Amino acid sequence: MMRSPNFGERRDGLAPELVVLHYTAMQSCEAALRALCDPAREVSAHYLISETGEVLHLVDEDRRAWHAGAGAWAGAGDVNSRSIGIELANDGASPFPASQMDALERLLHGILSRHSIPPHGVIAHSDMTPGRKIDPGPRFDWRRLALGGLSVWPEQAARPAPDAGRFAADAGRFGYPDCASDQLLGAFRLRFRPWARGPLDATDMGLMAELAARYGVDRSAASA
Repeated sequence: MMRSPNFGERRDGLAPELVVLHYTAMQSCEAALRALCDPAREVSAHYLISETGEVLHLVDEDRRAWHAGAGAWAGAGDVNSRSIGIELANDGASPFPASQMDALERLLHGILSRHSIPPHGVIAHSDMTPGRKIDPGPRFDWRRLALGGLSVWPEQAARPAPDAGRFAADAGRFGYPDCASDQLLGAFRLRFRPWARGPLDATDMGLMAELAARYGVDRSAASA
């Protein structure tokens, strides 16, 4: 089996605490595999899952794969050193086949168990890089993962009046990095409300507040 030469040591003693999901944005799994194993491209992931559900193990989990790039989550950068990266063979517009999602769920069960990663540690590439990346995109079924205990999904609670400052504060508690308000709203909706349009609304406010309340950390208190 082909393995990727594009990896290094995890830095500063960091260990996996996140799983970052991507799509390949290529026309075939074979093309993605060549790219992820090409030393000249300097990109990789720990796993690549084909459209038919074949799981290709490209980089060992104790190594630092090069999938996340610039970005941050939960108040810290160097996501590559803190995460395991999974690429899903998908052109960016097509639905994700059931066989591929089944394989992803099996893989996630093992990863989360081995590294004691909680469900809210499974994030989108777009979550950690608002405005720069959009994968795994609006067609990915995050709610299915959450129902299986492999990610999280917000429950509609209160519907506060739109307040960009409060929305950003709750987003930061949940894990989103600092960014422009339109980029933040776009990243949030891409994962949790991909059908929504228009300015920040009460539904966005309530869902983000619920995520922050259930899974969030007060960064200022944590650093004090």
